[in-house]
Parts: sequence; structure tokens; C-alpha cells
Amino acid sequence: MAILKTKVELYLEANSKTWDAEQNNIILQNDSDGNGDYIKSWNVSGLTEPTAEQLAAQEEAANAEESNQAVKSYITKRKAAYPPIGDQLDYLWHSIDENAELKQKYFKFYEAIKAVKVKYPK
Repeated sequence: MAILKTKVELYLEANSKTWDAEQNNIILQNDSDGNGDYIKSWNVSGLTEPTAEQLAAQEEAANAEESNQAVKSYITKRKAAYPPIGDQLDYLWHSIDENAELKQKYFKFYEAIKAVKVKYPK
């Protein structure tokens, strides 16, 4: 089940508004009484507060949006967890440099990188 904020965002977008522009005009609340989130205050100019039915109509799209955000978040975290590509290539080169069999197997790659390392030593 999608969260209320996502459904409200989609309701706003369907009515040519955005959460970023209207978030100060909307108060979502949860009283921790088991009844869940609700709209405490709605002061969006030119747009009435959504009914329960209008919010329910956003459920499927909201679930898809939340799923997409979770995937994007995972992809972003995964990309950030890798070392920079230069470091990855350096690790690869050093692994090959330490193994005669790999030096033969990846000879062209190894020699191309080695030539640069010899020409411009650290």
C-alpha cells in the first residue's frame, strides 16, 4: 500500500501542481493511534482537498512510483559503493602484474598500461 504523501504528490501533479511548490500548504499527520496518515491541513490555492476516493484512485500509480524510487535508490547506492573506475583499472592491472598467466592472457591490455607506467612513473 502506497504512502499518503506519494498519493498526494500524484494528485497534485494530475492537477498541474507540484509537491515542491505546495508542501508548505499541506500538513500530513499521523497521530500514532492506529488510524494511519491523514491530511490535517490543506491550503492549496485553486485545488480542493482530495477525497478518499480520489486518493484511492492514485494507489496503483503511487505503488509504481514508490517501487521505481526504491530501484533508483538501490542503483544510486550501488554505483556509489564502487571505487572510481581509475582505481578499478589500477586494481586490475596490479592483479595481472602479479600473475604470469594473466600477463599472457591479457598481454595487450597489460603492455599498454605498463608502457604508460614506464613512461610516466609515480
